[in-house]
Amino acid sequence: MTETHAADNTAEPFDAVDIIRTKRDKGALSPEQIDWTIDAYTRGAIADEQMAALNMAILLNGMDRTEIARWTAAMIASGERMDFSSLRRPDGGLKYTSDKHSTGGVGDKITLPLAPLVAVFGVAVPQLSGRGLGHTGGTLDKLESIPGWRASLSNDEILAQLQDVGAVICAAGAGLAPADKKLYALRDVTGTVEAIPLIASSIMSKKIAEGTGSLVLDVKVGSGAFMKDEAKARELAETMVALGQDAGVNTVALLTNMGTPLGLTAGNAIEVEESVEVLAGGGPADVVELTVRLAEEMLACAGVRDADPAAALKDGRAMDVWNRMIRAQGGDPAAKLPVARESEVVYAPADGVLVELDALSVGVAAWRLGAGRARKEDAVQAGAGVRMHAKPGAVVRAGEPLMTLLTDTPERFDRAKEALEHAAVIAPEGSRPAQRLIIDRIA
Repeated sequence: MTETHAADNTAEPFDAVDIIRTKRDKGALSPEQIDWTIDAYTRGAIADEQMAALNMAILLNGMDRTEIARWTAAMIASGERMDFSSLRRPDGGLKYTSDKHSTGGVGDKITLPLAPLVAVFGVAVPQLSGRGLGHTGGTLDKLESIPGWRASLSNDEILAQLQDVGAVICAAGAGLAPADKKLYALRDVTGTVEAIPLIASSIMSKKIAEGTGSLVLDVKVGSGAFMKDEAKARELAETMVALGQDAGVNTVALLTNMGTPLGLTAGNAIEVEESVEVLAGGGPADVVELTVRLAEEMLACAGVRDADPAAALKDGRAMDVWNRMIRAQGGDPAAKLPVARESEVVYAPADGVLVELDALSVGVAAWRLGAGRARKEDAVQAGAGVRMHAKPGAVVRAGEPLMTLLTDTPERFDRAKEALEHAAVIAPEGSRPAQRLIIDRIA
């Protein structure tokens, strides 16, 4: 009886074990080795355990700029590339595209007001977004709390909406960088998510394949961010900017503070509500500040220099585009948003100044209330989350409401409150929290 093997690699040009050893021993992989590795793993010629070993070697020993660029290009080549060259301005000229990517945080609803705001100035915004996992919220989860709104669009529908409305926020199709989907799932279960070359290539392969002409990266730093350490966040930002520039995409990055939640809400429907407040010319100052700054960067990258995004929030132009964008995807922008059935208030324990409100603690609480998911297949509650009544710098009084917890399932309150036990730090009056929202710009 002849023994058969699931994968016969005798005809392959390289051997996976040799490639693992090269990176284990701090060597550089050749372009041909990288191309083969991504292709072979995508089609199953490299086993999961072999790719896991290679990922760990990359985590420990890194990659140089040439290797990361080639790894990213190979991931792009594993699937389709979108093409927005058919988009036209009213005068018949090419319509420029600009996109934003955030590395994720707590209360980070910036994409919602930002996409229509940039579109006001004639720049098309193809915002392909994702869902939340763990304590960080997902843009699609937030928007799906709007009755009728749909996340999945065909490439033709994306193009038509960009031409007509100027902005689209939707799910990325399965055809963009399929190697990344397989690699990310493996990294998630093998302790290699933190490898900067792999993070950078994962994000940038999808953004470059998406076909945008320019890209602004919002790289979060702090307790509620993926990167807690500023030096690591800076390295990631610099790596991604270099990848974008090497691929011909005009790319800049902002390092922004995620030690405190953005805005006064962390959840789904309540973040949509807050985003609409921003589009109506109000909303929390930090959300407005970051939305306007990112809009300025996106417009500058697309060659638009004389725009005033702050004015477009105040005068209703951005709201008009928002309404058209939501309706184009089947949503009703005037519909009542879902509201959680149960609520519980967390009170300030003392008088003084709120000097810290830990983003990770608030994010975990919102997740435990049902606003997030532990596994990709989990459902989320549209109305669940945390509504904050004070931000760092505010004077608070003992017994005043500090946060309101929202959920449809009240048995979740106790674990959410556990997450918040040390979230707020109150100091004597006269104290000032030392926080900058925008830490640096990298180009």
